[in-house]
Amino acid sequence: MRIGFDHDKYTAMQSEHILNRIAKFGGKLYLELGGKLFDDTHASRVLPGFRPDSKVSMLLNLKDQAELVVVINADDIEKNKIRGDLGITYDVEVLRLIDAFRSIGMYVGSVVLTRWRDQHAAVMFKQRLEALGIAVFRHFDIDGYPYNVKHIVSDAGFGKNEYVKTSRPLVLVTAPGPGSGKMAVCLSQLYQEHQRGVQAGYAKFETFPIWNLSLKHPVNVAYEAATVDLDDHNMIDPFHLEAYGETTVNYNRDIEIFPVLDAVFEQIYGSSPYASPTDMGVNMVGNCIIDDEVCREAAHQEIIRRYYAARCSLRKGQCEQGEVDKLELLLQKSGLTDDDRPVLAAARTRAEETGAPASAMQLPDGRIITGKTTNLLGPSAALLLNVLKALGGIDKSAHLISPHVIEPIQTLKCDYLGNHNPRLHTDEVLLALSICAATDEKAAIAMKQLPLLKGCEAHSTVILAQVDNNVFKRLGVNLTCDPRYQTHKLYHK
Repeated sequence: MRIGFDHDKYTAMQSEHILNRIAKFGGKLYLELGGKLFDDTHASRVLPGFRPDSKVSMLLNLKDQAELVVVINADDIEKNKIRGDLGITYDVEVLRLIDAFRSIGMYVGSVVLTRWRDQHAAVMFKQRLEALGIAVFRHFDIDGYPYNVKHIVSDAGFGKNEYVKTSRPLVLVTAPGPGSGKMAVCLSQLYQEHQRGVQAGYAKFETFPIWNLSLKHPVNVAYEAATVDLDDHNMIDPFHLEAYGETTVNYNRDIEIFPVLDAVFEQIYGSSPYASPTDMGVNMVGNCIIDDEVCREAAHQEIIRRYYAARCSLRKGQCEQGEVDKLELLLQKSGLTDDDRPVLAAARTRAEETGAPASAMQLPDGRIITGKTTNLLGPSAALLLNVLKALGGIDKSAHLISPHVIEPIQTLKCDYLGNHNPRLHTDEVLLALSICAATDEKAAIAMKQLPLLKGCEAHSTVILAQVDNNVFKRLGVNLTCDPRYQTHKLYHK
């Protein structure tokens, strides 16, 4: 698989740029972190060569100067808001983030609870954090926020928030998800620091959209596709164009709020350090793309994947028609069709031939392998075995898993665990394969091919069970599904 992004160049350039921004503000910087720090699989898909932990690797260059502040909206705690990709509530995600940062040697200074109104669940969470030895600070609702600047930048506004005690020159402000209040916390701290005679600045670290790529560049369009649920859209930064005569890209929310931020900066400092939203950013990702063609193709695949994911979510009742319509429009504007994703046609052709659900995967060398529904295996499980045979140079007629192993598993599923479908899912196939690998050389060879699946494209003609989705995700396979179920039942596990 071709590489389009230079990871090493990025980690060096990005950390140096952040250090320069700290120096610009006299030695202290509040850096708002947008997007995901850990497991940034979107960035790694659209920028081949970008690693899911590239941003963390970059921050490790600065770990001796940095501390983290994790921000969570108290209302999100009260209503048990869930992070969709992980399936855990925001308060649990705060704990996960703290553990993750500590495990790599990063210092977590505190947690800030925003929109504080003594909500019961938030009070309980605050007590839990404090019992764990974590410093907690409360920030309150401010009347007229964010537009009544005179009131906000006063003792009755930011001044009533609890001052977050920090000890290092770089304060990284992150959160479990959008709407947590990261920017408000940064601005409040700027006011509080200024009141104490401490020089401090603010900057924003967002990977997307990439400011120095064109508005219609596929990587930026893929970001729009990824955020249709937030109603985000990319725009030319009019403030930057007016100030410098240079065309750059930002997104609507930052552009809309910039006049307010500009006024807040003037109220605190007497003048604003930035002429545009683009000025506030420190993102160097666009400077580290080394093969634009590779990144364009990867982004095209991401746009198609997002479209099919939304159609499946609509079928499950998990999103609205408007999201699908927006993605379809992005697909059309990008000139993309199903023909641009070869595994779609391969899976559908196999399904037509067999009269049952089928799946297909494109290997790193371009070959497309298919899997069909059988009495023993579902199409995704069959596909997985066929792919491992192809990668391992094993004859496709060979049996990697003995029927003597499959039959007891089917008996366990149907006779003892109450399942009605005897076909093996992908997780069950992998367990069976690992058992056979202990005594069968071909099965052992097949097992060793699993790492090669990372980054492969796959498609299923039906919506897969969650267990199959999870296995493909953990293997790093980029999966799409046609928005229909194998059966006409109303309830699907």
